[in-house]
Amino acid sequence: MYKTTGFVSFMLRRISGMALVLYLALHIIAIGTVNAGAASFDQAMNFLQQPVFKLAEIALLAAVVYHAFDGIRLLIVHYFDVTSYRQSMFYAVMVVSAILVIAGGVPIFLFMLETM
Repeated sequence: MYKTTGFVSFMLRRISGMALVLYLALHIIAIGTVNAGAASFDQAMNFLQQPVFKLAEIALLAAVVYHAFDGIRLLIVHYFDVTSYRQSMFYAVMVVSAILVIAGGVPIFLFMLETM
């Protein structure tokens, strides 16, 4: 059971969903520092420019892309009754997600290297 594509999809969707909720909470907190004044907001933004946060942006990109495309896959499976293609559609989601994360992550990574 734990090695099926359905279980892997289930776990990745849950993990990416929790990561997105965590990001949203942290984003609200970071943007909320503007209420404490410009100096506080500038300090928070400077802190968030560290390289570790650039790597976290790549992870966020991966979570958003996977979660979105797997959700579309689930809608297609559910509404078009193509359950016999679930496994191949899962692999297609993984390949498309990987391509998009690489395409979006490389510029972020190169920018991180330039600013170090």
